[in-house]
Amino acid sequence: MAGKSFLRIGGINKEAGLNRNYHLDSSAAIREDLNIELRIENLLKPYKNGVKALDNVSLTIPAGIYELLGPNGAAKSTRMRKLLPILVALVLLAGLGIPAGAQDASKIVDQYIKAAGGAKVISKIQTLAIEGTFTSAPDGMAGTFTFDAKLPNRYYSELIADDKSWIEAYNGKSAWHENGAGEVTTFLGQESSQLEAAGQYYNVRLLNLKKNKLALSLVGHAQVRGKDTWQIEVTAANGMRRNVYFDAATHLIVEERAAIGGIEEAMLYRDYRTVEGVKLPYQIELRRGDATYQIAVTRAQVNGVIEERVFYFPEKSLVQLPDLKALFKKIDENQKAIHKIKENYAGTRTEEETEYDGSGKVKKVETSQFTFFYMDGEEVSTLVQKDGKPLSEEEQKKENETTKKRIEELQRRETKKEAKEEKDEEQGKEAKNDSNPGIEVFLRACRFVNPRRERFRGQEVLVFDFEPNPEFKPEKLEEKVVQKLAGVMWIDEKALNVARLQAYFVGDMKIAGGLLANVQKGTNLVFEQTFINNEVWLPTYEEAHVGVRVLLLKGVRVDQMTRYSDYKKFNVQTLESIGKPK
Repeated sequence: MAGKSFLRIGGINKEAGLNRNYHLDSSAAIREDLNIELRIENLLKPYKNGVKALDNVSLTIPAGIYELLGPNGAAKSTRMRKLLPILVALVLLAGLGIPAGAQDASKIVDQYIKAAGGAKVISKIQTLAIEGTFTSAPDGMAGTFTFDAKLPNRYYSELIADDKSWIEAYNGKSAWHENGAGEVTTFLGQESSQLEAAGQYYNVRLLNLKKNKLALSLVGHAQVRGKDTWQIEVTAANGMRRNVYFDAATHLIVEERAAIGGIEEAMLYRDYRTVEGVKLPYQIELRRGDATYQIAVTRAQVNGVIEERVFYFPEKSLVQLPDLKALFKKIDENQKAIHKIKENYAGTRTEEETEYDGSGKVKKVETSQFTFFYMDGEEVSTLVQKDGKPLSEEEQKKENETTKKRIEELQRRETKKEAKEEKDEEQGKEAKNDSNPGIEVFLRACRFVNPRRERFRGQEVLVFDFEPNPEFKPEKLEEKVVQKLAGVMWIDEKALNVARLQAYFVGDMKIAGGLLANVQKGTNLVFEQTFINNEVWLPTYEEAHVGVRVLLLKGVRVDQMTRYSDYKKFNVQTLESIGKPK
């Protein structure tokens, strides 16, 4: 018999833990009289989350155990050449824990829905309440746990121990939390979006993914408490992500990971029991930051009564709303004075626009930088950079010319307006207010709840939630837009200005019956200002997550973030260089 050869498969784990090299010894060349020894040495299979499915696994299958039998000329060598790549592939698939014909994310979710009770039963869930007791490690603290979810997007999680409460909640308009010291605060930015996404996830329950704008991505296999699981990344409509782990055998969820209120949180589930036809866990391990809570569920209820006030701010944090009609009127009247002050400032505006394809993957990202100043209440901007690169001399010249034309247009408009006002005054006519709609439109189109006082950017502000007023009948476009909004408003009562506005569309907003555009439900925006030189609030940040269908064409999803910086005080009348005001 000829000398023995072997096939060696070796796993090399580099720093990232993601690269693998497989080696085929030169002595493994196939000859007609060859017996092949299969040897696997130090095979590694790590996942991005740090789990090692395989850790330095070695295996040797001695030569002579597997042979093809047959007379000379029976094509044994040819068959071995064809079978060897298949054999190697099967070994790799088995060793890496990835079964042939791996499932896609939607199929795994479908299996979960079926195992959890079926789409028909799950779709009828309006509310879910879970109550239990907990002990925490390492301090041994004991207390009670409460979790409430209510359609369409309400979320409430509470831990209470020794008269202290830790609460995270989303009421459909604002996200808030209470810490162990009893301080209640409205979440902003990412923290707010995380609670909003949690409210959507725990109420949608992975049903009707397209309708609810949930995107799935299969990460791969992972081990959770010794169980083989499928790991899927779920992206909410607002872009927030969470990882969900499905038991490969039972198809039920065994773990969820996401940031909640700015803190990484993991929920591990076991001891599933059937409640009203739905499988629910009765043992929960909550890992939040550095703390771990072992929760024993004592009561789980489907479609019980959960009042809206559960998700509202605690009574102790609420204040009496002032006369909003009088306040909003003062704010609108104050805008003219603010416009004059704003005309003394110039700054830089940076925009980042991200467009997504139908599957939720990034299609393109564009950045633009502008210099700007204010004139007659309008922001006059000049593009100076595109995707991080300054414009060429010729491009900048064109942009400057465009800006000059914009200035001339505003000057003509202001001259025409002043002439009309003088004429109306001479004829004794009452002057019409043709200015842009102000905050007063919110007073007509919305209802206001949960008033409270907080500090924002170092200033005392009045904060309240708003929602559509069903009794109001909008006529103008701006009224129709505002009546589709719900959210939170921060008002500086002393400076008489809106410090921050956070809002989202509660339903589709059709323009011209949807022929021109249809702004989709869930589209949300943030507008934020800061108090400059102790005299005026100026924009610092704008954010928009927009889903829109234009001219009956295919819809697009775009995220846009705008940052304002480098504010400098100057006089617009002395401005000579429009491109780069100093």
